Amino acid sequence: MATYHFSVKSGRKGTSKEHSRYITRQGKYKGQSDDLIAHGFGNLPEWANDPQELWHAADNYERKNGAAYRELEVALPNQLTHEQQVLLVEKLIQKEIGSKAYEYAIHEPIASLGKVPQPHVHLMYSDRIPDGIPRAASQHFSRFNRQNPHLGGCQKDGCGRGSAELRSQVIEMRALWSKLANESLAEYGYTERVDHRSHSERGLTTKPARHLGQARIREQMKYRAEEMPNHQKSGGKQV
Repeated sequence: MATYHFSVKSGRKGTSKEHSRYITRQGKYKGQSDDLIAHGFGNLPEWANDPQELWHAADNYERKNGAAYRELEVALPNQLTHEQQVLLVEKLIQKEIGSKAYEYAIHEPIASLGKVPQPHVHLMYSDRIPDGIPRAASQHFSRFNRQNPHLGGCQKDGCGRGSAELRSQVIEMRALWSKLANESLAEYGYTERVDHRSHSERGLTTKPARHLGQARIREQMKYRAEEMPNHQKSGGKQV
């Protein structure tokens, strides 16, 4: 079974430009650039020459309590090559992001436990839906005017939806990712598959694996070192 992880996050006003720098390993994050596999963006408004201009404007002009960006954080099948992973991400963008502005970065850190690659994508996107009306950056992020759209900002996707409808949308997104990932695995000859359903929904009695986090990983590695026989710690041979 290939690894499945799919989370949907929101970024508050004032955080999007810095988060973009983080996922693309720019500025103070350059020291982490060894795990950056690929980077791409698209559908930028005409006033934005690069993603940093988009996120800078979102931080400045998005309403006070509004989300400046959304983010999909998705584990990629490590059976696929980097090129195949990029193609898979582009399929997700086509199906789920559509015409909205986006930026993505694929990271491939090496797990502290097991030393296996853990490829995943950070896909940032704007909720603002382009409608073909020319707007300055300041107007782009203003409130949508339903009666006179040219006087307001771009409409936000999901605006007016209730919590139940939004939850259903997330479930649909998770199911879509399973479908896309499994299609890619099959296309390239792999038998492994992912499943977005919970263990109980699949009729499994085993507990799902728990994400440990860096602190728990360090704790487990320390425990293992303490339990290791002295001859292994020193690199010597047992007689």
